[in-house]
Amino acid sequence: MSDLHFPWLELSILIPLIGAALVQRLRDPVQARTWSVVASGLTLMSAFATWEDFGLLNAKEADDAWHLLSRLFGREMFVIDQLSAPLLPLTALLYTLTIFTTLRTKIRRFSFSWTLISEAITLATLSCKLPWLVIALLAVGTIPPFLELRARGRSTRVYALHMGLFVGLLVVGGAFVTTEGERVHSLLAIVPLLAAVCVRSGMVPFHCWMTDLFEKATFGTAILTTVPIAGAYAAIRLVLPIAPAWVLQSIGVISLVTAVYAAGMALIQKEGRRFFCYLFLSHSALVLSGLEMVTSIGLTGALCVWLSMILSLGGFGLTLRALEARRGRLSLIDFQGLYSHTPTLAVCFALTGLASVGFPGTAGFVGGELLVDGAVETYPHFGIAVVIAAALNGIAVVQAYFKLFTGKIHVSSVDLSIGPRERIAVLTLVALLLLGGLYPQFIVESRHHAAAELLEQRATLSNDEVAPQEP
Repeated sequence: MSDLHFPWLELSILIPLIGAALVQRLRDPVQARTWSVVASGLTLMSAFATWEDFGLLNAKEADDAWHLLSRLFGREMFVIDQLSAPLLPLTALLYTLTIFTTLRTKIRRFSFSWTLISEAITLATLSCKLPWLVIALLAVGTIPPFLELRARGRSTRVYALHMGLFVGLLVVGGAFVTTEGERVHSLLAIVPLLAAVCVRSGMVPFHCWMTDLFEKATFGTAILTTVPIAGAYAAIRLVLPIAPAWVLQSIGVISLVTAVYAAGMALIQKEGRRFFCYLFLSHSALVLSGLEMVTSIGLTGALCVWLSMILSLGGFGLTLRALEARRGRLSLIDFQGLYSHTPTLAVCFALTGLASVGFPGTAGFVGGELLVDGAVETYPHFGIAVVIAAALNGIAVVQAYFKLFTGKIHVSSVDLSIGPRERIAVLTLVALLLLGGLYPQFIVESRHHAAAELLEQRATLSNDEVAPQEP
C-alpha cells in the first residue's frame, strides 16, 4: 500500500474533533459558529489535500505517511482509494457550507459541536474499509441526530426504532460473515446486511424514519445526516463484495420501485421539508439500484450520480433552508411569489433542483444517462422506471419552483433578500455543478476506475467473473 506524503487523512478526522471540543466550551453562539467555520474549513482543506496527494501517487489505495493509527491498532484503519477520494472533500464541503450559512436567528437551535463530531464520524466512515470498523462507525453516526431530537424535546421513538433495527441487522450480518469465512456466504449473512442497507437508505417500507427526521430535527442536521448517503457506502463495503448477483438485482428492483414511489410522493407534498425528503429518497434509491446492477456501466453511472447528488441536493437543501429561515416552514399549497424578494435564491433553486434530475449541462447529466443504460441492460422490464422517476422528480422540482417563487406578489415588512454567506455557499455549489457538466470527463473517468476496482474486488472475494469494462 502506498503512503501519502503527509497525514492529511488523519488530520481530516482529528481537526473537527478538536474543533468540537473547543466549541463545546464556548457560551457565545456567534463565537461558536465562527470557530466551527474555521474548524470545518480546515477540515475541507485537509480533505482536498488528501484527494490531491492521492492523485499524485497514482495508486489504488493509500495510507497516511505517519501511520499513527496503524501503529496504535496494528493495521491500516483509514485508507483512501478511488471510491472515497472525491467523496471526502465533497462531504467536507457540504458540512462547511451548512455551518457557514447558519443564520443568527438559528444558531441557538443548531448544535455546532455535535455537527463537527458528526463530520468526523462521516469522514472516518468514508475512509474505512474494515467491515467491523465500518459497522461501528455507521452505528456511532446514528447518535448525534438522536441527541439533537432529544435536546429539542421531540419524540425519538421512530428514529430510535429504525436505527436500532439498522445497527442490529449490521451486527447480525457481520457476525455471520465472520463465522462463515471470506469467500462463500449464505443468505443468513447477506440478507441482514441488505436489510440494514435498505433501512439506512430509507427504502420502502423503511422510509418513515427519514420523513420523521426532517419533520422534527433542524433542517441542517437532516441534510447532513442523509445527503452523504451512508447506506450506499455500507452497500459497497459490506454487501457488494460478497452477495450473489441475483440477490443484488432483486434488491435493485425494490430500489427502482422506491425511486418511482418517492418521486410520485414528492409531486403531492404540501410542505417544503417533506418535499425535499421524498426527492432525496427517490435519488438515493436510484443510486442504490445502480450499485446493485453489478455491471461496469451501471456502477459508473451510480457513482457519478452519487457525487452530483451531494452537490445538487446539498445546494437544493441549503436553498430551501435559507427560504425557511426567512418564511418559516414552507407551504406548497398556495403561490408564495417570493421571486421579487430573493431572485438569487430562485435561480439557485432552479439550477440545483434541475441539476439533481440530470438536466443537460450539469454534473448529473452524464451520470444519469449511464444509469439509464445500465438499468435497461440489467433490468430489461424495469429500466423504464429510472426514466419515470427522473421525469416525476423534474416535474416536482418545477412545480415547487412555481409554488414558491411565482404567483401573487408577496408583501413583507422584513428584508427577505439573500445574505452574503448564503450567496457564497449556494453559488459555489452551482459553479461546481456547471463545471462538472461542462467538463464531465474527469468525473466519469474517476468513477469508472472506482467501478472497475469494486468489480475486481468482488471477483476476488466471490469467484464471480469481472463484468466487461466499457471504455
